[in-house]
Amino acid sequence: MMNRLSRRTMILAGAASLAAPGLASGQAVWPTKPVRILVTFPPGGTSDIVARLLGQYMSEKLGQQFLIDNRAGAGGTLAADIVKKEAADGHTLLLANNAPFTISPTQFRQMPYDTVKDFTHVAYIGASAPGLFVQPSLGIKTLKEFIDRAKAQPGQLKYGSSGVGSIHHVLGEALKRRAGINVVHVPYRGTAPAIQDFKAGVLSCFFDLVAQNVPMLRANEAIAVGVAAPERISQAPEVPTFREQGMDLVLENWLGISGPAGMPAPVTAAIHAAVANAIALPAVQERLQSWGVERKPMSTADYTKFVADQIEVWRPLIIEAGAQER
Repeated sequence: MMNRLSRRTMILAGAASLAAPGLASGQAVWPTKPVRILVTFPPGGTSDIVARLLGQYMSEKLGQQFLIDNRAGAGGTLAADIVKKEAADGHTLLLANNAPFTISPTQFRQMPYDTVKDFTHVAYIGASAPGLFVQPSLGIKTLKEFIDRAKAQPGQLKYGSSGVGSIHHVLGEALKRRAGINVVHVPYRGTAPAIQDFKAGVLSCFFDLVAQNVPMLRANEAIAVGVAAPERISQAPEVPTFREQGMDLVLENWLGISGPAGMPAPVTAAIHAAVANAIALPAVQERLQSWGVERKPMSTADYTKFVADQIEVWRPLIIEAGAQER
């Protein structure tokens, strides 16, 4: 196990030896050994950096190592299926997001798990909004100009996403359907390699979280033509929403912590408190804000209902995008 982990993980060293929150008698109910957090994407994307940020602060607070294990593939179901099969003791968790829990149930004909029944959904972290980025050399500034170019050059523009079935893929295909354009989808195993190819000129455009790419905007390495948020985001207020430009596309990239089904209530409560305490730290809030992750307090029960509800919220978008497995 450790050999496999050493190839895939970054070990976050623990520091203080403090008791876990929610203890009745001073004896820790969680964590009692290193905790592994699986991430459904490769290193460098939002799920990965948020997992590492929370893992670092929880490690320092709780005195146990938090190991980040990147297991990309199969629309996030690879990592989720691993977590489903682990012991329900809180020491194997998933950095949950849209891909394995919201999109995959509609995208795939056969799922290796039930999103609601096979997991304990513990803590909601927050959400961020994706947008469309294009090469500055294209001279495109607005969504209309992008659509006009795509119609003038059908099949010539290529857009990158963080993988088939990802929020960026669903957004890209929904835009194509609604605008009536032919832009070629190039899936990657995560956002980071897509951006590398964008910078190398391989891609005409890509979809990713807007706040996370503000440095590229400031350096004029990319032009953001729209954000799929209900209103402009504070990190890049100059970027108009799709709605403002006549395209009613609003998608939320949510993040949370989930574990296998059947986790004991005291363990669930301890993890929820640890995540909440970490998120409440000013330093963590500042980092999340810089990445465009908007916090929203949510109980474990509310988070569980949210995960279940999101499947139905997204189902028509995924069908419209034609992202279902054939």
